[in-house]
Amino acid sequence: MVLTIALSQSWQVHQLDVTNAFLHGNLQETVYMYQPMGFRDKNYPDHVCRLKKSLYGLKQAPWAWYQRFTDYVLTLGFVQSKCDASLFTFHQGSQVAYLLLYVDDILLVTYSDTLHGNLMYHLAKEFAMKDLGPLRFFLGISVTRHKNSMFLSQQSYVKEIIERAGMTSCNPVHTPVDTLAKLSANAGTDFHDPTLYRSLAGALQYLTFTRPDISYAVQQICIHMHAPKTDHWNALKRIIRYIQGTTSFGLTLGPSTSPQLIAYTDADWAGCPDTRRSTSGYCVYYGDNLISWSSKRQATISRSSAEAEYRGVANVVAEVCWLRNLLLELQRPLSRATLVYCDNVSAVYLSGNPVQHQRTKHIELDIHFVREKVHRGEVRVHHVPSRYQIADIFTKGLPRVLFEDFRASLSLRSPPALTAGV
Repeated sequence: MVLTIALSQSWQVHQLDVTNAFLHGNLQETVYMYQPMGFRDKNYPDHVCRLKKSLYGLKQAPWAWYQRFTDYVLTLGFVQSKCDASLFTFHQGSQVAYLLLYVDDILLVTYSDTLHGNLMYHLAKEFAMKDLGPLRFFLGISVTRHKNSMFLSQQSYVKEIIERAGMTSCNPVHTPVDTLAKLSANAGTDFHDPTLYRSLAGALQYLTFTRPDISYAVQQICIHMHAPKTDHWNALKRIIRYIQGTTSFGLTLGPSTSPQLIAYTDADWAGCPDTRRSTSGYCVYYGDNLISWSSKRQATISRSSAEAEYRGVANVVAEVCWLRNLLLELQRPLSRATLVYCDNVSAVYLSGNPVQHQRTKHIELDIHFVREKVHRGEVRVHHVPSRYQIADIFTKGLPRVLFEDFRASLSLRSPPALTAGV
């Protein structure tokens, strides 16, 4: 969301780094430590030290650093976001800045170079802060800015995953999952190395930050991490074979020409062969940019496809409410309702019809939640044909042609070609 706004306004995005961040934290509670080797007092060898500052290894260190940094940036005029505690916003007249903190890595988006220099002066004065220049590599994600767009990629991370799996010479496939029914918890015999399975599944989870096309496939292997079978391992290897052929793929962000939220939601009714629970998925666009997506097994069993779809609608509406509040804090309020597209006619009717049917009494909370947002004009639920339901890619395995079509709709593609001299 922040990167989309920065691209739309042609603002600069800089990456900052703090040296020895945890050593800046002030401890609010009493903590003692043994005298360190080489610094023991010969007269009092049995005495201990009382810490005033945090040290690496202390469980209080991350919170102490975060609190110290938060207290200081608030004195500079920043306001801490209520939607995301790691986001700080600065608004003084036409001067605007956004600051995103992740431990000791910081993104700073500023309205002008003058404001950037002023904020950097104060931050560097208080902390051992370094300006690493325009955003290029953050938390394992490579960022390439080309004119008025950004390309987010984890290509080097993909190659590391493939090497860890010992599949550098494997043949690629066109889709990350087949079109067969979902795997059962008892599919095949026990896998001989559960630790390797869990390690690779966790690594693939982090890859979904820039690769929403594998979200469903990764979700399916992650629900079996407690007791992986050979068939689950084969499904995991298929994902790796897929990313082997698409290592360069990444997420493209561009300026938002129409600042509005559009969401797609879908559910695969009773797809889990063990629990009979449904899998729901959604994706949310801000303008043309994909900014949020999810593939998740629902918490309860649905008695009908309409119920499963409606629970999916409720999930994406909750996400939309959070995004609308976030835009409000960024002083980018939306004047139009968010469009939510669902391919189930019954779910669309339930969102606007005040009559409650006998078979929907047990999902009263979700119904009233969505209906209230529709009544207030914040959300509008519309029907979309299944052929154009992009969220299908988050709920089931798709044929190659349809999968590649929906993948392109997620703004996933190879990096833009750079011409000579650019």
